[in-house]
Amino acid sequence: MPLIALTGGIASGKSTIARRLAEHGAIVVDADQIVRDVQAPGSAVLDRIAETFGTEVIGGDGALDRTALGSRVFGEPELLSQLNAIVHPAVREESQRRFDDAFAGDPHAVVVYDVPLLVEARVDDPWDLIVVAHAPSAVRRRRLVELRGLDERAAQDRIDAQVSDDRRLAIADVVIDTSDTLERTREQTDALWERISAQ
Repeated sequence: MPLIALTGGIASGKSTIARRLAEHGAIVVDADQIVRDVQAPGSAVLDRIAETFGTEVIGGDGALDRTALGSRVFGEPELLSQLNAIVHPAVREESQRRFDDAFAGDPHAVVVYDVPLLVEARVDDPWDLIVVAHAPSAVRRRRLVELRGLDERAAQDRIDAQVSDDRRLAIADVVIDTSDTLERTREQTDALWERISAQ
């Protein structure tokens, strides 16, 4: 019953790896989806966000206006810390519940936690393996421009707002180089699955 953390910088190909592992039979728990779930309208987390950052970060439909919130906290470390103090504990609790449910359903399951902010928030958890999706920042910047429509400056700002590649690579048990072809990324992921399955 391995519990695997999968992380990587923005546009690093992490989602491609997660999908491939799911095709092999892994249960993938998506941290970004959990964040959306715990911030849903009517949640205690959303109420606290509104109390802390003002009702202008709540849209007319009662949902979180992520753009408005992002504009408040981007480049403001103290405000970002306040937001993380609200969101991270709820995400940790919900992710653990999902891990427990997965292993209760199948004690031999391979559970993969797809988590962008592992270094920032979860690096000390008891992972059986930490997998880092890695591509140089220039490659990721190009992907953000070509695939997500960002301009060069916005793309670089997104990359710079995250922890450095060095910090991410320092915690890796396995690095999957995603800078080459999609097929090469899949081959490395398949090799990872064989390694996990053999244990």
